[in-house]
Amino acid sequence: MNLDEFKSLLKKAGFSKKTFSEDVEIALSTVNGWGSSNKPPVPFWVEKYLNLYIENKDCKELKEIIRANVCKE
Repeated sequence: MNLDEFKSLLKKAGFSKKTFSEDVEIALSTVNGWGSSNKPPVPFWVEKYLNLYIENKDCKELKEIIRANVCKE
């Protein structure tokens, strides 16, 4: 995953680099270095983590919509 893809997934997940670094407990300076020239690439697990985070977030939102509209008492 390149830097632009990383930024796009962060945005879709609702993270900034700072909030992402806090969520995964990695130093912000490390996250800021990913994908920059002469720095390590974005680790392979980050794409999987963010996609799962987004999917889970979408499922939670859908669950709330269903609960509010279908499961009325």
